[in-house]
Amino acid sequence: MLILPGTSALSSFKSASVLKSIQKTIPLAVSISALHVHFVQARTGQEASLDDSLESGHILKQLLTYGYYTIDAREEEAIISFLSTNQQQPNASIVLVVPRAGTISPWSSKATNIAHLCNLYDQVERIERGVAYRIVKEDGSQLSAQELNSIVDLIHDRMTQSISLALPEPESVFHHGTPAPLTVVDLLSNSTGTTDARQKLVEANTTLGLALATDEIDYLIDAFVGKDGKNGLQRNPTDVELFMFAQVNSEHCRHKIFGADWTIDGELKPHSLFGMIRNTHKLNPDATLSAYSDNAAVLKGFKATRFAPNTKENNTYEHFEEEVHYLAKVETHNHPTAVSPFPGASTGSGGEIRDEGAVGQGSKPKAGLVGFTVSNLLIPDNVQPWETDFGKPGHVASAFDIMIEAPLGGAAFNNEFGRPALTGYFRTFAETVPVTENTSEVRGYHKPIMIAGGVGTVRPTHVFKKPISPGAHLVVLGGPGMLIGLGGGAASSMASGQSSADLDFASVQRENPEMERRAQQVIDACTSLGEETPIQSIHDVGAGGLSNALPEIVHDSDLGADIDLRKVPCDDASMSPMAIWCNESQERYVLAISPDKLAQFEAFCARERCPYAVVGTATAEKRLVVRDPLLNNVPIDLPMPVLFGKPPKMSRKTVTEQFFRRPFDTTLQTYLPGQHDVLAEAASRVLHLPSVASKSFLVTIGDRSITAMVARDQFVGPWQVPVADVAVTTSSLGFDIVTGEAMAMGERTPIALVSQAASARMAVAESLTNLAAAHVNDIKDVIMSANWMCAADHKGEGAGLYEAVQAVGMDLCPKLGIAIPVGKDSMSMKMKWQDQDVAKEVTAPLSLIITAFGTVINNHTTFTPQLLNKPKTALVFIDLANGKQRMGGSALAQVFKEIGSEAPDVEDAVLLKNFFNSMQRAKEVVGEPLVLAYHDRSDGGLFATVVEMCFAGHVGAEIELDSIAKEGDAVAALYNEELGAVVQIEAARYEEFANLMNNAGVPSSAIHKIGSVTEHDSKDNILFSLGGQVVYNASRIDLYRAWSKTSYLMQSARDNAICAQQEYDAVLDAADPGLQYQLTFDPAEEPAVASKSDRPKVAILRDQGVNGQIEMAFSFHLAGFEAVDVHMTDIISGKVSLKGFVGIAACGGFSYGDVLGAGS
Repeated sequence: MLILPGTSALSSFKSASVLKSIQKTIPLAVSISALHVHFVQARTGQEASLDDSLESGHILKQLLTYGYYTIDAREEEAIISFLSTNQQQPNASIVLVVPRAGTISPWSSKATNIAHLCNLYDQVERIERGVAYRIVKEDGSQLSAQELNSIVDLIHDRMTQSISLALPEPESVFHHGTPAPLTVVDLLSNSTGTTDARQKLVEANTTLGLALATDEIDYLIDAFVGKDGKNGLQRNPTDVELFMFAQVNSEHCRHKIFGADWTIDGELKPHSLFGMIRNTHKLNPDATLSAYSDNAAVLKGFKATRFAPNTKENNTYEHFEEEVHYLAKVETHNHPTAVSPFPGASTGSGGEIRDEGAVGQGSKPKAGLVGFTVSNLLIPDNVQPWETDFGKPGHVASAFDIMIEAPLGGAAFNNEFGRPALTGYFRTFAETVPVTENTSEVRGYHKPIMIAGGVGTVRPTHVFKKPISPGAHLVVLGGPGMLIGLGGGAASSMASGQSSADLDFASVQRENPEMERRAQQVIDACTSLGEETPIQSIHDVGAGGLSNALPEIVHDSDLGADIDLRKVPCDDASMSPMAIWCNESQERYVLAISPDKLAQFEAFCARERCPYAVVGTATAEKRLVVRDPLLNNVPIDLPMPVLFGKPPKMSRKTVTEQFFRRPFDTTLQTYLPGQHDVLAEAASRVLHLPSVASKSFLVTIGDRSITAMVARDQFVGPWQVPVADVAVTTSSLGFDIVTGEAMAMGERTPIALVSQAASARMAVAESLTNLAAAHVNDIKDVIMSANWMCAADHKGEGAGLYEAVQAVGMDLCPKLGIAIPVGKDSMSMKMKWQDQDVAKEVTAPLSLIITAFGTVINNHTTFTPQLLNKPKTALVFIDLANGKQRMGGSALAQVFKEIGSEAPDVEDAVLLKNFFNSMQRAKEVVGEPLVLAYHDRSDGGLFATVVEMCFAGHVGAEIELDSIAKEGDAVAALYNEELGAVVQIEAARYEEFANLMNNAGVPSSAIHKIGSVTEHDSKDNILFSLGGQVVYNASRIDLYRAWSKTSYLMQSARDNAICAQQEYDAVLDAADPGLQYQLTFDPAEEPAVASKSDRPKVAILRDQGVNGQIEMAFSFHLAGFEAVDVHMTDIISGKVSLKGFVGIAACGGFSYGDVLGAGS
């Protein structure tokens, strides 16, 4: 084994950040440096050929020299000395992080692949990489075992890496372990009946972390042992069968609570929760093509053009005119994100992307969203007055750590896959909440919410899965299995803390987005063939791994399957049959391939270098048989009805609870006794609250332009302020394409602590007031995803959940004419732990996250919050709450550690519907735009709405509260979070605007002229007055700084602190002109483009992992070239020669996942 040092593994600011974290437990630590270390396994007899004096060694050295970070020469020399001698030095500790023994890392697969393509195939067997950290203490002593143990989680991932103070032996890096055996769970021997067998299964339930309910244990006893020794299979189950059953039938996968019978306050309810959600689609199915039956909902789109290679001929890019139906999906990945934030959020986005690619016979992801709810941030040295530290379990991340790492994980996957992330939300909440006048509980998000969603597209011929034919090939497409992500379905179904820390951590998956991109390219190639696609059906591999996906794909067609377990690709030879079958390794799909089209499918995989394996066939016999020829046994042999049979339907009994709630004091004297300028303190606190504050640190990490089909992202105006209400994409590529899709989110979870039903209604309504900014023709063209989360067993939550679902499914959405054809539930939103001898728990409020989707008829007319600096304009407030100003669950209440006693609510569903449609009619006014700016009222109330509009436009404003304040209460007028919106219009067109609103059904009593923008000056003050008196006045820059500070602090902790400071200080520049366009050509001028027959050919060249080829091809196509899709495998194999091309365009994206400097 060759050991070759590389370049620095840490940037200077990252070194400083890691050192700061280490110093919390090792105060004497004064420096840390890190160097990549490469381990090269030469083929037998070839090690000498890799000496760097020879050509092969020179190539290898060049490949392993990459990266931009620098390291102090003395530090580098010290680490290299260790690598040469394997001796620790007296004045420092060198800690080596290497891949876990017996595994093959994704980095290794890509690096080895690159080496083989660079003429090192005969010399190099495999390349692996580790990191050598050199840690120096002030007293020059070595790290003690206790000190090392305290920092290992800062520098390695214990699921995929190992820590060592010495160089590893070659066997530990490259050795493939011995396969672990199959385990049989003995229920029958020495049993005197089903009672003994049942007790043994109860013990296995705990040991394996199966999360089986009592009735499911009884069901399995009947299935295997039988009743009184009769019937049943009369044999012991294997651990594989039990683990598979647990995953397939987990709450996470089967949503048993939403399908349960409910008895509340002694009354049996007529509907299940799912039945009430389905009611919305039953009443309003017109916008939906597929609901509840696939990996995402399919919605009717517009006729447009699909720009893609013609795979039936020569891979020339062409326009294909057809209907472009779109997909809607929103997932959660809460439990993994709590345990390990970066991979948890990354695989959350990756899993949702796979959902969008696995609809019907194959589909395509398009644009994404990401959202987070966590407990108090408690930013070090910047804890806010309302934040309490309630502690946390040792094996989960803090809210601060989650928001440092998890957004990076979600963004990294989206970026590398090649999907823009265009909208989202962020909320923090953790508070002591009264139960009675004298007792309280802690409600918050120690178990966080991580939302991943988006839109995709599907061709009309592929909307529905085809019935699988017996004999169809069952294929696993994508990455290999690894010993990670075991039991995610079951683990996510338990309140965090009920399972062991080891089981929690084992349930977290790891990400490889470059592999998912390759798999998606194979799917795209198949779907490009239209009705001739080799794919009959496709599912993504998610919770439960292959144990869920393969049985499910054949069960859909009422078939069975015969599987060869050893044909499943694995990167860890020591994995047991249970681990191979049930692990949740990512970037995998299962497909049923037509028996006569396998060769074509294999050719697509070879071209994209995407791993695949034909693991079995579909069978007419409804039986699942999984054979293991290596260990010569049969891990699974089950009739399909046993696996997919119906254990007894869940019945839930609960009662409605009434909790004590204090009214919120809008004078603020209760919270700020004796303080005169209470509005200044209120403004400062609210602007620092994450749900109101700038989300810039969540947005700048993501690519918002990839696909070239983004019409509206988060950043608004010349100064790129992240306040957009909605995300908009175009139906297809083309400057003349005006149709598209819109998505917007709504969530008002703190309100649920006052009224669960009101919170749910407000989530629906907020998504609509956000979506109203896009040009959706009518509210009937809107559909929604509903993600429901609560601790269903917590006191009062069951009845509250039923009330909330009933409010949305049976009342509000039917009144609005909106269907909810997609969604998800997570019913274990509680964190329990033991703090010394004290039992602690933090329970989330009932949380409904709504995402509204709609077809856009004109993506050029989207409203934004950017106020225009124009004289003689008016700001108009539309009040959708009939004058109500309830403060319950508001941002203002939260920053004073209160909840309030009255919840804002949807007062009039018809008014909300009419308002939404009125905003669409306003976009259709001929001539100059009627509405110049738009922003809805939400977190932070009218105050936040107005100041955010001023931030986006770099203007001040003068607002008069007289027409909306009740009894002189400026605080309630400014900070209530009832439904409403503010628009900017030409003052002379107020009557025209009011008439349009009246004609749409919005009465004049809801329309209030409240102020205007002020002429631009160096201060741009934002002023609020009441009764002729100024009640609050501050400069826009001061408010913008306050609003930006939370984001700045997070960026400083996560990124380069100097860059973060520069961005934060840029707010001070009142003269900053922002982004300005300076065209060097006349856009109205039509360029001369060659006819189709005369177009010169350009090779649109890509390699594995590249994701920017479509935009590149489209650019050349518009410029008059014939763009041809060329993969490097085409050239290497000799299928394509570059002789006929006039040029090559190398495309952007993460080729080889940027391994060895690829793509840089």
